[in-house]
Amino acid sequence: MPGTHAILSPSSSERWINCPPSAKENAGGDTGSTYAQQGTDAHELGAYKIEKALGHRVRDPTEDLEYFDEEMAECTDAYCEFVMEQVQAAKETCPDPQVLVEQRLDFTRWVAESFGTADCIIVADGTMTVIDFKYGLGVLVDAEGNSQMRMYALGALNLFESLYDIKTVRTIIFQPRRDNVSIAEVTKEELLGWAEEVLIPAAALAAKGEGDYSAGKHCQFCKIKATCRKRAEFNLQMAQYDFAVPDTLADDEISMILDRADTFIDWANDVKAYALEQAISGKQYPGFKVVEGRSNRRYTNPDAVAAAVTDAGYDPFEKKLMGVTAMTKLLGTKKFNTLLGSLIEKPQGKPTLVPESDKRPAWTINDFQEED
Repeated sequence: MPGTHAILSPSSSERWINCPPSAKENAGGDTGSTYAQQGTDAHELGAYKIEKALGHRVRDPTEDLEYFDEEMAECTDAYCEFVMEQVQAAKETCPDPQVLVEQRLDFTRWVAESFGTADCIIVADGTMTVIDFKYGLGVLVDAEGNSQMRMYALGALNLFESLYDIKTVRTIIFQPRRDNVSIAEVTKEELLGWAEEVLIPAAALAAKGEGDYSAGKHCQFCKIKATCRKRAEFNLQMAQYDFAVPDTLADDEISMILDRADTFIDWANDVKAYALEQAISGKQYPGFKVVEGRSNRRYTNPDAVAAAVTDAGYDPFEKKLMGVTAMTKLLGTKKFNTLLGSLIEKPQGKPTLVPESDKRPAWTINDFQEED
């Protein structure tokens, strides 16, 4: 039901499993945003295309969408094509697999008063596949160990385990705007074991607002991330170092700083944003004040400026070739590849230090050496 939110929802499960008390702190629906509405529109369009591909009579929602554009059309086409490929693969072992689109699921067998909606579920003898369509660009999503996907899989298993002999559960993240298709696979026993050992105990604590606060990457969308003391303690552990020249630090100290650097920066920026909001409302922080920031000059009437400069005998416009992304949106992916495919190159990326969990292959020293 639109506007209805489960406190212990799958989408926020990474946070409340790792930090049970945060569930109560974040109770109440999130306010809408442009990005959220874009995602809603993309899901509605994608669901329509899948239903149509399955031969169902459905109404095209395109004219009702707020943020429809060529990119959304292409991404939902790709999503539909991917789902139908998975359906075809399921038919190799099951003549009539069940395909459910935007299926509401109930998780109360494991988590009290919890529910959610899976984008697509494909059920066949032996294997059940749960697909999540991620339209967002901001965060690259991994299916491996993904608690949201595991909760969807549990809800789907609850519906179909008595009808199908399900042994394997596949969870898939389809994130076209990041060129990301992430697939994870667990056995039915492993999934149910995770539910008993991890999900149920965490949910019980979260429902009561009990358990220990814990900081980590799961803090990203928490409402109290700027003022949470546990998050502050987690990040201020780095303050024990004077951040001297790197070669005066031990290797394990450098590794710790690298591991937490991005999280530390995010936390500091969250605190700054929160403090500014509070200060504008009248709160005073010792040693700080609110001032007017720098701004750039701008035209009050661009058309009048262009007319005045033209009348004076000058050309007020500069011409610039569109960037690759803008040109792709203008032409559409297929036409872009046809017209410009041979004129596009992807230069070698700059060296980047990342955690070992990153799926990209490690480079050797020779990879960074320039050719003579």
